[in-house]
Amino acid sequence: MPEASLIDGKSAAERLQARVAREARYLKETQGLVPGLAVVLVGKNPASQVYVKAKSKRAMEAGLRAIDCSLPETAAEQDVLQLVSELNADKSVHGILVQLPLPPHMRPDRILGEIAPGKDVDGFHPVNAGFLAQGRAREGFVPCTPLGCLMLLRSCMGDLAGRNAVVVGRSNIVGKPMAQLLVSADCTVTVAHSKSVDLAQHCRRADILVAAVGRPEFVRGDWIKRGATVIDVGINRVNSAGGKTKIVGDVAFEEARQVAGWITPVPGGVGPMTIACLLANTVTAACRAGSLDCTDWLASQDNAVSPPMPAFARVP
Repeated sequence: MPEASLIDGKSAAERLQARVAREARYLKETQGLVPGLAVVLVGKNPASQVYVKAKSKRAMEAGLRAIDCSLPETAAEQDVLQLVSELNADKSVHGILVQLPLPPHMRPDRILGEIAPGKDVDGFHPVNAGFLAQGRAREGFVPCTPLGCLMLLRSCMGDLAGRNAVVVGRSNIVGKPMAQLLVSADCTVTVAHSKSVDLAQHCRRADILVAAVGRPEFVRGDWIKRGATVIDVGINRVNSAGGKTKIVGDVAFEEARQVAGWITPVPGGVGPMTIACLLANTVTAACRAGSLDCTDWLASQDNAVSPPMPAFARVP
């Protein structure tokens, strides 16, 4: 059997960002509306600084307004809450993202819960989590990484109905929302984790295997069903020969590609889609703020063929 086909997340993200840019331009030209994304960074975590810079750059490239809000590591939790409250009240800001992790003296749930649900483009607010859990994802916002994973799955598999899916990991950021999206796509879903008995056997039943455990090369090639589609969400830095650092996923890639039908590489797989979906959610937030029709990103298939421009007709 030939090696697995690679799912090119970078190209898919570029296509999605191009769609977002066209819609943002249309909003500006027809409604005078520029989607605004505010990113809050507390402290100087090097990885967070890189992510925030990338998000702001992509937002501006797509024609969105990027607002970077930085606070020192020593800021009080109340300072962050006050900043979020001000952004909630700012009508030029349509999406708010608080970059994680936060300093140890802050409570992420408290701060994320302060974001107005209609501006929670990361999809972490309890209201948006509730919409997703109830199968009403289109009424809220879906977390960006799981949404990107779903788009990549549909780009290579089409209709997912009836597939056996296994999600390894149960975090609120990826594992749980990913499982809920797959349930809504009519998959039969198993959520596995560190306490699962015979984890490898669960994985071997999967037509779709999503790995999101944060452990380098944890999922081995002999855990994978032949021909399965493997989505590797992991981003792990490990030491390689010569003392250099390299990035690997949660899946043993070279082993897995000998068995799988489709697989995402790391890097270049899921990561780029996360930022593109953040921009898409921000455009949706802007449309809702203006009582305009929104693009249904959840219905997106392969973004290689862009659909006609949405009407953005004003809702009565």
